[in-house]
Amino acid sequence: MVVYSAEETRDLLPFDELIEALREMFRADAVAPMRHHHGIPLVGLPEATLLLMPAWNPTGLGGVKIVNVNPGNAARGMPALCSSYLLFDVRTGQHVAMLDGGEITSRRTAAVSALAASYLARADAQELLVVGAGRVANNLADAFRAVRPIKEVVVWDVDAGMAGRLAERLTVEGFRAGVAQDLEAAVTRADIISCATLATDPLIAGVWLRPGLHLDLIGSFTPGMREADDDAVQRARVYIDTGGALEESGDLIEPIRSGALTAERIAGDLAGLCRGTAPGRANEQEITLFKSTGSALADLAAATLAHTTMADR
Repeated sequence: MVVYSAEETRDLLPFDELIEALREMFRADAVAPMRHHHGIPLVGLPEATLLLMPAWNPTGLGGVKIVNVNPGNAARGMPALCSSYLLFDVRTGQHVAMLDGGEITSRRTAAVSALAASYLARADAQELLVVGAGRVANNLADAFRAVRPIKEVVVWDVDAGMAGRLAERLTVEGFRAGVAQDLEAAVTRADIISCATLATDPLIAGVWLRPGLHLDLIGSFTPGMREADDDAVQRARVYIDTGGALEESGDLIEPIRSGALTAERIAGDLAGLCRGTAPGRANEQEITLFKSTGSALADLAAATLAHTTMADR
């Protein structure tokens, strides 16, 4: 079995190739059961969580992402999350590779947003607003540039220092990049807004959204988390990565509860967009919204790409 380091995993997942691998995976007849959550009580420490995310392609490879979340690690000065991805041959069950789960997650998350934008954002979108400056946010500009002619990137974060450091790196990479002092003003200028935060109260107000905007929401993966208000959801044509988003994200659960959104008004999911069975952007004026909560299919696409690329070298 081959073991790939975090650096090797990252280098084997260039965004142009990863986005196309995701497109093919969501078109295929791959299988992704619901993720498994297991609480692990710990004496004298906050409860830990074990997450298992399996998926397999019946004619190729399968895999499972193993994620340990230990909030008590903060007191030790250690990361709360540790993740690995185990890839196996479906026909024989033999384990073929172990990859860094953190790199798999952060890069496929950004790539999924870019894949959705290839169907939902205006073809001439040039200005990207990144809300957040963490690990996933650091990948967003490069991912969106693979599908749209992004020239300018504005970064907003509650920690202005983090936003500044991300903007500086993006400037070195050839973007016109800067920090947003006023989130509302930045929203009103953007062509694409991508939010990757841990916000529990909405950051994006629907009244700020201008015609033709594409809004990408990544951060909310529990019912108590939100990045956009009811008005934003009500004004937009809404798409999701998988049906799990309707059960996991406060960005959808709360608008459905208030009546601002119905499940029937969801315009499509990522598989439908990739297969052509769900319509993409209808015109230059409509507001589109894509909400993702993560899919094991995306993990499998990334791990398969990394391993097969290395095998072909």
